[in-house]
Amino acid sequence: MKIPRLLKLAPPVAIGIGAAAWLISTAEPPARIDQSERSVVARTVIAEMTRVRTTVRGYGNVQAARNWEAVAEVAGTIVWRHPDLETGNIIGEGTKVLRIDPTGYELAIAQAEADLAALEADAAQLGVDEANTSRLLALEEDRLTLAEAELARVRDLSERGVAAQSTLDAQERTTLQVRRGVEELRNANALIPSRRARLEAQVARTRTILARATHDLHKTDISAPFDLRISEVRVEHHQFVSAGQSLVAADDIGQAEITAQIPVDSFRRLLSGATGNGPMTISDLSERFAYIAAEVRLVSDPSQTWTGRLVRVESALDPQARSVPAVIAVDDPYAGANPPLRLPLVPNMYVEVILTGPEEPARITLPDGAIHEGNVVYLRNEEGRLEVRTVSVDWRQSGIVVLDGGIAAGEEVVTNDLMPAIPGMIVEPAEGSE
Repeated sequence: MKIPRLLKLAPPVAIGIGAAAWLISTAEPPARIDQSERSVVARTVIAEMTRVRTTVRGYGNVQAARNWEAVAEVAGTIVWRHPDLETGNIIGEGTKVLRIDPTGYELAIAQAEADLAALEADAAQLGVDEANTSRLLALEEDRLTLAEAELARVRDLSERGVAAQSTLDAQERTTLQVRRGVEELRNANALIPSRRARLEAQVARTRTILARATHDLHKTDISAPFDLRISEVRVEHHQFVSAGQSLVAADDIGQAEITAQIPVDSFRRLLSGATGNGPMTISDLSERFAYIAAEVRLVSDPSQTWTGRLVRVESALDPQARSVPAVIAVDDPYAGANPPLRLPLVPNMYVEVILTGPEEPARITLPDGAIHEGNVVYLRNEEGRLEVRTVSVDWRQSGIVVLDGGIAAGEEVVTNDLMPAIPGMIVEPAEGSE
C-alpha cells in the first residue's frame, strides 16, 4: 500500500531536481575583483614656524579704583545740600555738596579772638608795669643809698656824743623802710618774667583754640575731592549729624579696575614671554606688566570694548581655582559714553579680560584638531603615504597648539581624524588643503 504513494511523489521531486540543475548551469559565475592598495582623502597643512603671542582670558566684575565716603568731622545741622546730590549723578572735583551749620564754630572763633585780644592787652600792660617798676626801683635804690649814708653819719655823731640816741633810731627806721621798698620793687621786678611766661602760655592756648575753631569751621563745608559719581546719600536737608556719621558714598569716575582670575600656568607663561627667560624678581614686575596688552570686553555685548593695562597682582592666590587675581585698570572709563549705544564702564559690570603678551620666538604651531589622543600627529610624507608620529606639546590656546618638538618646518600634517589610521596608506590631499 505504501509503495504506490512513494511512486506518486517521485515525478515532482525529479522535476525540482532538474530545475535546480538547469538554474545552476545557466547562472553567471561571481565577478572577480582585483585587490587594490588602500587610500584616503584628507585635508592637510604645511607645518610652519610662527611667532605666537600668549593670550589668556579671565572674567571679573568692574569696580571703581577709588571710593569716597564723606564722614562728618563736626556735629551740626545740615543747612545746605547741593541740588544735584542724588544717587547716580556725577559731581565735579571741588564742588561743595553739603554744608553743616557753622554758627557755633563762628562764635567759638569770635570768643577765641576776643580772649586773644585781652591777653595781648595784658601783655602790653605787663610791659608798661615792668618799665615803671624798673624806674621806681632805680629811684628807691638812690634813696636807699642816701639813707644809708645819712645813717652812717648819724651813727658816727651818736658815738661821739653829738647826736641823741633818738635821732639815730629815727634814721635807722627810715633806712629800713627805704630798704623794704627797694626789696618789694625788686621782687615785683623779678616776677615779671614768670607773669610774661604765663601770659605767653595763655596766648598760645587761645591761639590753639582759635586754630581748632577755624579748622572746625572749614570742616562744615564738604566738597568732592575728585570727579565722582554718587552711589548713596545718607543725609537729608535740616538733619542733625554727629561727628563720625557717614553722609555720602561715591565712586571715582577717573579710573576703573577689574580683578580677573587667571590660571597660574597661563599667567606664568604670559610673564615669562614679556622679557625673555631671565629670572623674575618682584622689583621688575611693573616693567614686565608694561609689555602686556589688556582688553576689556563686556560679556553681555562683546562689541563694546575698552583698553586697559595690567597694574598689579593681589597678594593672595585662589587656592581652590589655582588662579592669579590680576588687577586691570581702565583709565577714563566714561570716555565716549553714549548710552545705550555705548555704555560707560561702571561698577558691577561683568566683563571678560583678554591679556596678550609680546611676540615670542618662532615655534611650530598646528591647529588643535591636528593633535590626536596621546599627542599623535598624522603626516603625509614625501611619498604621499601616512606616517604616525608622537610630538611634544608645549601649550595650547585659541584653537592652536604650540609644539616643543617632533615636527620640522615644511612637513605636511593631516588635520582630519582618520578612521582607521593605517601607517603607509596613501593620503590624497583634499581640495582646498592649506
